[in-house]
Amino acid sequence: MNGSAAAARGGRGSGVVPVPSLPRGAGAAAPAPAVAWWRRALSAIRLRHLLVLVFVVGYPFVATPFFTFQIGAQSLALGLIALSLTFLGGYGGMVSLAQMTVAGFAAYMLAIFGSSSNLAISLGWPWWLALVVAVALATVVAAGIGWLSVRTEGIYTIMITLAVGVAFFYLAQQNYTVFNGFQGFSRIGPPTVFGLDFGQPMPFYFLVLACALAGYFFVKHLIRAPFGIALQGIRDNPRRMQALGFDVTAHRVAAYAVAGFLAAVGGVLMVWYNGRISPGTVGVGAMINILIIAVLGGMKHPIGAFVGAIVFVLLQNFAIDLVDRERFNLVIGGVFLAIVLFSPDGLLGLWQGLRHRLGASFTPRGRGRIHR
Repeated sequence: MNGSAAAARGGRGSGVVPVPSLPRGAGAAAPAPAVAWWRRALSAIRLRHLLVLVFVVGYPFVATPFFTFQIGAQSLALGLIALSLTFLGGYGGMVSLAQMTVAGFAAYMLAIFGSSSNLAISLGWPWWLALVVAVALATVVAAGIGWLSVRTEGIYTIMITLAVGVAFFYLAQQNYTVFNGFQGFSRIGPPTVFGLDFGQPMPFYFLVLACALAGYFFVKHLIRAPFGIALQGIRDNPRRMQALGFDVTAHRVAAYAVAGFLAAVGGVLMVWYNGRISPGTVGVGAMINILIIAVLGGMKHPIGAFVGAIVFVLLQNFAIDLVDRERFNLVIGGVFLAIVLFSPDGLLGLWQGLRHRLGASFTPRGRGRIHR
């Protein structure tokens, strides 16, 4: 006896409450949000993702300490900072030159609140407390930079963020009370946790790899979340999104804060990699390098930041073998110009175009056509 028949027989005064019939299968329990998210994540995994994961995990076991530390770890740390710019520019439409400034600010805060060679300035807090404070303050600074620049668009946003970066560079260079002037801070090494020294090449590589993977999957999830979808809508048509009731300014400032958090983590990893922080780390050249890395890989792909970082680090280390030491930047500039001219979407855009061409060339003639 179904629900509708029972309701019809009950009638008035029978004490039976009419219950509408449910469609078949509606009584099954819906999967929990966490389970549904894991199912979507597993369905998005492809064979190439597993191959890349196997490669990056097994890389330090076959590479020398030089390639593990100076090539692998440095590329991942720079890629994490470039990922913050890729998120802002590719999905928010806001090209900021201050991402290295945020990363450098986090590094300075780590040196000031933690331990360094300058005992007169450094407060000597525990490394984990100094790390949390440094990342939090850098995120707040990034949100402040966003609050200043989100009311502009295009070249004006670039100029405002460049002005902020240059101002911080001169502040760090000329202030000796807090930032120790031109000398900066040295002897800022990664911690030792449970007997594991992260100053060694292999442990430090896996530390940077864990942070890079976390940042990559966080961005991949965020751009599919309601916030990321709204941010992309604001990028395409801010007036329409404003008319639909979205707070354009708040979304953009929040995007700067998210990007600042990623850049701050990358800045902490870079200061642990270098062992020091100085005004030259946050100069105009360093800010332009992050833009070059993001454009090399492709601003529309989160993985492009790491691809561009690998190419940049390889050129930076081995271009000296091709030209004089004073002119190796010409090689980096030439590669950058060639990629931009042939593929505005960077190396990943070039690779996708090549895949489409190869797929079209191997497709049999007549397949997919409509025969009348």
